[in-house]
Amino acid sequence: MFSLHEPALFTRLRDARRVLIAGAGGGFDVYAGLPLALALRASGKEVHLANLSFADLYGLDLDVWLDHDVAAIRPDTTARGDYFPERTLAQWLELQGLPSTVYALSRTGVQPLRAAYRALLDHLGGTDPVDAIVLVDGGTDILMRGDENGLGTPEEDMASLAAVNGLHEVPHRLVACLGFGIDAYHGVNHALVLENLAALERDGAYLGAFSLPRTSREGALYLEAVAHAHACTPDHPSIVNGSIAAAVRGDFGNVQFTERTKHSELFVNPLMSLYFCVDAPGLARRNLYLDRLEQTHLTRQISTIIEEFRDELPRQRPPRTIPH
Repeated sequence: MFSLHEPALFTRLRDARRVLIAGAGGGFDVYAGLPLALALRASGKEVHLANLSFADLYGLDLDVWLDHDVAAIRPDTTARGDYFPERTLAQWLELQGLPSTVYALSRTGVQPLRAAYRALLDHLGGTDPVDAIVLVDGGTDILMRGDENGLGTPEEDMASLAAVNGLHEVPHRLVACLGFGIDAYHGVNHALVLENLAALERDGAYLGAFSLPRTSREGALYLEAVAHAHACTPDHPSIVNGSIAAAVRGDFGNVQFTERTKHSELFVNPLMSLYFCVDAPGLARRNLYLDRLEQTHLTRQISTIIEEFRDELPRQRPPRTIPH
């Protein structure tokens, strides 16, 4: 039973002892899960962080690999290139005196990604298994079901959702999205995001929304972590988390914080600081093409399947259109 006294996400996780929070869409997505990790750790839970990685993982030393497609990244892990969000977060965690290993998952298809998750769960579990996984998305395009006019950047999100949906041995599999409105840059119609959330509510899979307050410990530390990441990767800062951080600070409108967006008009607003939470299996059931991705081994296979599915849509039904 849910209550106004506690966000439903935390009610679902109340009895969980060990929680894995994983960035679903690559890049800096794991940062969107940092406030949740901090809150859950403060409540006495053991929390681990992972991320689908866009870094050059195959340049890593052999001793960091737990198994195929999953590596344990620590503050001193060496790699080629400066872009390495997992190591940047590990370094910030070490500065805070917090557990500082962030697990990096290779950008790949559903079958090897699920195997990587299982290897990570085995590594973390032992006799006390991980009993909850929370996929976090910076933005909300993971909520797209497939027949919308714009899907954002779905390949990595859908690989993560499909992989985790198949981990039936994990009792609690959830999705949390932070950054409502950010995906308009990639063509997402956010009225359709709200329509999808309404449908998930009817299915019993919507877990509500709650804000990330600037004056909370979690909000303050999130802002510090994003600022640290920006300083460490000045040539490629996270537009998503930079926008969310601006919204958490109370900024509004076309807030420019990096040269990467100087030719774009941003719309930073308070809705970007809201978490929208859903049940992962419930979300997977509503997706119109997720089952087609099940046997994929490469990201490009996922892209091809999505393109083929989209090509079929005019023969099935017109894509839904709702004004922005």
